[in-house]
Amino acid sequence: MHNRNISSKNRQINTVTSIDGTLIAYERSGSGPPLVLVPPGGSNDHTRWEAGGVLTAFAKTFTVYAMDNRGLGMSGDGLDYDLEREFEDVAAVVDSIPEPAILLGHSFGAFLSLEAALRTENLRALVLYEPPIPVGGHELVSEKILDEMTGLLAKGEQEEVLLKFLTAIAGIPPEEVNTLRKVPNWQNRVKWAHTLPRQIRGVREYAFAPERFQNLTTPTLLLTGSQSPLLYRDATAAVNKALPNSRLIAFEGHGHLATLTATERFIEAVTTFIHGLD
Repeated sequence: MHNRNISSKNRQINTVTSIDGTLIAYERSGSGPPLVLVPPGGSNDHTRWEAGGVLTAFAKTFTVYAMDNRGLGMSGDGLDYDLEREFEDVAAVVDSIPEPAILLGHSFGAFLSLEAALRTENLRALVLYEPPIPVGGHELVSEKILDEMTGLLAKGEQEEVLLKFLTAIAGIPPEEVNTLRKVPNWQNRVKWAHTLPRQIRGVREYAFAPERFQNLTTPTLLLTGSQSPLLYRDATAAVNKALPNSRLIAFEGHGHLATLTATERFIEAVTTFIHGLD
């Protein structure tokens, strides 16, 4: 895998070549121990971390590698989508760093990070905020809703696709959806809403096998919200049970978007965990 740099709007964006040849982009900032940020799906690119000042806060303490998933932001895309490629993309970014990194993912990003941890030996620690893994009989989404989203995309109604994802699949309450619509990257999320069905189908078809993670001894912090949909809370608990070296923190009174609704608590929890590794 090779790194190269490309320029975008007077910013320097780094890229790494994933196993299948796709260029995966990330923006590097700050100084200190390396921290890789994987965005929370839902057609988010790396700028999602700018909301609430999360990226700025982390860059004061860490060298931040905020990546774009394939097909989003400045990253390239493959001809045929396979969820395995997304796992490899995250591992490729981690492997490109010259020292062991902390890997932090939210939602779909947490799911990718968990699987990427099995594909790299360059990890110092993991932070996973509610990976949406179907466990305990929960159904992530019905085929009917996926068909509705595909139909909306065919009519060019990208924003309606994103709204349906947030409400009918992610279980985001109306007041938090309104908060998301005010975040500067909203229009970019609308632009890339066509990536949602393929990611959702990939997660929907995923079978969580706890025994695969029994030797993953990387120190791991799992985060959840006390008000999150049960699917997210159960999934986080299942991952916590499967990992041999993990701890769980719940943001009381908050849900799936504590990065926005409890930003300082989120940053403090992550920073305290990382500082406690030494």
